[in-house]
Amino acid sequence: MKKILRTSETHPLTWWLNKDEDTVWINEYKKKGGYLAFEKALHNIDPDGVINIIKDSGLKGRGGAGFYTGVKWSLMSKNVDVKTRYLLCNADEMEPGTYKDRFLMEKIPHQLIEGILISALALRVNRSYIFLRGEYVKAERILKKAIDEAKKFGYVGSNVLSSSLSFEIFLHSGAGRYICGEETALINSLEGRRPNPRSKPPFPAVCGAWGKPTCVNNVETLSNVPSIILHGVSWYKNLSNSSDSGTKIMGFSGKVKNPGLWELPFGITAREVLEDYAGGMKNGLQLKAWQPGGASTEFLTYEHIDVPMDFSSVSHAGSRLGTAIAMAVDNAVNMVSLVRNIEEFFSRESCGWCTPCRDGLPWIVFILKDLEKFKGHKNDIELLETLCYQLGPGKTFCAHAPGAVSPLKSAIKYFRKEFEDGIKLSSTIDIKVVDGVQPNYIVNNDS
Repeated sequence: MKKILRTSETHPLTWWLNKDEDTVWINEYKKKGGYLAFEKALHNIDPDGVINIIKDSGLKGRGGAGFYTGVKWSLMSKNVDVKTRYLLCNADEMEPGTYKDRFLMEKIPHQLIEGILISALALRVNRSYIFLRGEYVKAERILKKAIDEAKKFGYVGSNVLSSSLSFEIFLHSGAGRYICGEETALINSLEGRRPNPRSKPPFPAVCGAWGKPTCVNNVETLSNVPSIILHGVSWYKNLSNSSDSGTKIMGFSGKVKNPGLWELPFGITAREVLEDYAGGMKNGLQLKAWQPGGASTEFLTYEHIDVPMDFSSVSHAGSRLGTAIAMAVDNAVNMVSLVRNIEEFFSRESCGWCTPCRDGLPWIVFILKDLEKFKGHKNDIELLETLCYQLGPGKTFCAHAPGAVSPLKSAIKYFRKEFEDGIKLSSTIDIKVVDGVQPNYIVNNDS
């Protein structure tokens, strides 16, 4: 495994870490140059200038979608008469297999706070909320202490650093729902409503939290901002080995020798991450499949292991970079069982707002359980493929269902025989799928 040498020139996110990787509190953070970027933005750059820097840097959202952060900021309402506007930090991180944001919050909380402060300057925001996953109890404790430290040092509160700026950060712990990762569902939950996604337009940039202009950014996204302001656009772009700027927290879980996460440049191959950093598969096991960035991303196979880890390359390979925290599937795993487990999670986490998602995902789980027990029925695979289409992009109210069926669709594509093995050969059920329309599902008494 490669020895990691972190410096501010190569690792803008993680170079702050101390030798023991304990939490970096404010005194240590400031000794290493922490909050200098905020002071630079506060005294030397106007809000539009900050937005232009982030736009020119090419920083993309690190929550999974990969939308350009500077462009998103520029969409915020420019109406100067609107005095109240919000910045929301999405720290919900409910994507199975993903733990990068927790790491950043627990180890370098002030980097996130400084990123929030600079972003608030750019967006002319005076109030921000960190929407934290409810299970992140340790992160909650650390963030509360870090916010208090920032207040004591004059970075948060009234008359920030003796200026006319006043700014508050509030920590809100969610109830633990995957759908809150969708920005409008997050807003509804923050307001005390049921966390259903909202119809768009209007978009949050125009009408978000409590009807005011709102910007929602991910933890890792905001954590990139201080280094970009401090070191500049060219430096940030040159960190990458691809067209995507900067570095990314990447990782591998599963039965690998050294599961974990590392800050790496965009464009490094999945093979390098797996073999050089995660140590390769455990002895006696082989890589069968892998998901590039969370449970909602499509499976890829060993043939794709040399794909560069950036947004466009992974997309061309047939999946999505997502959170870039990959999961390795070994050759001892049955894909039907694995996908059934994934679909059970997404079925449970559906908000129930729209019919395809609410009813389609439990139906998928029902079929997969039969296949897993080798009690499947003729046309089950075709039925699953039909449901993947009916729950695909543009067919549901939000992206929950399309993301949920992505691993299923790809698993059938690459490992169809394992699904075929689950079909009960003696079944007399013959379900016809005509023009995407499926009649009621009837099960034999002996099943």
